Order: sequence, then C-alpha cells, then structure tokens
Amino acid sequence: MIFRNPAGAPELACDECGCRWFDRMSGTCYECGAVVTAQARAEFARALEAFAAERAAVEPRGDRQR
Repeated sequence: MIFRNPAGAPELACDECGCRWFDRMSGTCYECGAVVTAQARAEFARALEAFAAERAAVEPRGDRQR
C-alpha cells in the first residue's frame, strides 16, 4: 500500500496491517511479519520516480552559482 505523507512524498505501508516500518534485511513488516512483495517494492519505486519528476517540474533548480 502506498500513501502520501504530509509533504506529498510517497510512503510504503504494509498491505496487511498498514504499518510503515519494515525490516530491510528480511523484507518483512515489523508489526505483523508480512512479506513485502517484489510487486509492492516496484510500485513504490515507480511512485518515488513520479514524485521526483513532479518536484523537478515544479521546482526548477536554476543557476546555483553565487
């Protein structure tokens, strides 16, 4: 499950219990132990890429020389 935090960034949550804390070593939810699927990780990666593209379009970096 993916939701947006108050800043608008996507966050991955457990499909089983909604927890946002995962053990990256075992790929499981800390709360209920459910496995984070490859499909969920891929969906989250796409959401992060889309968020980054949105931010880049809205907030151009411009010239950073001082």
